[in-house]
Amino acid sequence: MKRIVLIVVGISLFFFPEVTEAQCAMCRAALESSGNTSTAEGINNGIVYLMAIPYIAIAVLGYFVYKKMKPKPIQEI
Repeated sequence: MKRIVLIVVGISLFFFPEVTEAQCAMCRAALESSGNTSTAEGINNGIVYLMAIPYIAIAVLGYFVYKKMKPKPIQEI
């Protein structure tokens, strides 16, 4: 049950980057002080997407390794 909850939370945070605030405090202060909030939102979304790509790559690699290492069932004739 915990695993399913973690997966759902992880996927929802990936698809809704507005919920996750990935900027450091100094970056956020510098971008928001300029008055252009669309730039701040764009930078924040870029940081979230850049953060997610390595995790997705590792998950895909892990899946293929799992499929390769999984023993095949013996078929009886």
